[in-house]
Amino acid sequence: MASTNKPLQDLFVKHHYDMDNMRRKSSAWFNQQVALMAGKRITPNKILQNNLSSLGTKVLPGNLYLYYYDPKTKDTLPYYDRFPMVFPWKANKDGFIGLNMHYLPYQLRVKLMDNLLVFRNNDKMDQTTKLRYSWQLIDGIAKFGLAKPCVKQYLYSHVQSPFVRVEANDWGTAMMMPVERFVKAGKDQVWLDSRRKI
Repeated sequence: MASTNKPLQDLFVKHHYDMDNMRRKSSAWFNQQVALMAGKRITPNKILQNNLSSLGTKVLPGNLYLYYYDPKTKDTLPYYDRFPMVFPWKANKDGFIGLNMHYLPYQLRVKLMDNLLVFRNNDKMDQTTKLRYSWQLIDGIAKFGLAKPCVKQYLYSHVQSPFVRVEANDWGTAMMMPVERFVKAGKDQVWLDSRRKI
């Protein structure tokens, strides 16, 4: 069992995926990798417990975060994700806006992330790597059409856990983790709706 003071990259070291190879893989391969991770029982709680070195109470745009969330408007939403995985592009004192990658199936997450990498501030793919983008930069551009169903706004007052920051060298692995927690609809329905918005 992993120690509770090891970072996320240590927990998932056996599942580290290279983005250049991932984007060439088939749909069957993606499904196999997701099933493998599910079999390893990678859960939101495990991610939080095994990533104490990267926990925070605020987000910085350009990073990737995982956290528990209870929406203010949950009674009127058709469905929502209790454990979002978000690339924020704008933050203020009350909350932030970003792309929740869970609203796409696994292979499309990788495709969108791969497209977003044109906005990275360096090629190191380490703790210094960030995405420098805004909605104005990607709205209306065909290759970023996958982003439309992912745009979400979050309030700090409704975040129910510390934020886990995922370092850039683990972004590919994070895209494959089956830790989405949709409420009021199953993931297949959510992803079908998302495809209709693209």
